[in-house]
Amino acid sequence: MEFNKQPRILFDVDEIAKRIKEMGEEITTDYEGSDIVVISLLRGSFVFAADLVRAIKVPVNIDFMTTSSYGYGQSSSGLVEIVSDIRTDIKDKNVLIVDDIMDSGNTMKEVIEYINSKGPRSVKTCVMLDKPSRREVDIKPDYVGFTIPDVFIVGYGLNYGDYYRNVPYIFTFDD
Repeated sequence: MEFNKQPRILFDVDEIAKRIKEMGEEITTDYEGSDIVVISLLRGSFVFAADLVRAIKVPVNIDFMTTSSYGYGQSSSGLVEIVSDIRTDIKDKNVLIVDDIMDSGNTMKEVIEYINSKGPRSVKTCVMLDKPSRREVDIKPDYVGFTIPDVFIVGYGLNYGDYYRNVPYIFTFDD
């Protein structure tokens, strides 16, 4: 896949690592003395979730849920589909839902409602990137890596088509 635009790095490898360490410390403090079930929303959050759980110093059970609201476009379709469900029993457990980005908030809202129907003790959310200018529902993530303007971003788990999830930094394209 080729681009006619020049990539511009928004967050480099060191900035991402530093922020994830800070987030891990904050989550560790908040859950001190208990354990958590981290639910990574696939596919976008797998890179972030892997780094984040290594920075959390309380017992972590990790599970995965696949959702879809984008297809191959650059913006959410607004329709959220649960493609594959978690396998962990989360009744009476502390749950942390991890995603790569929150923009419209529709996916996270649907996932929170679905997870709450399974009877957890608590549910919090964590996103690498927050794009509040695009919010369509009243929701705010509990933990945020970086707040960004309304730009299309790629890398560090975020894709463009089927590619670029493996890029270790987050970038956009200049026109």
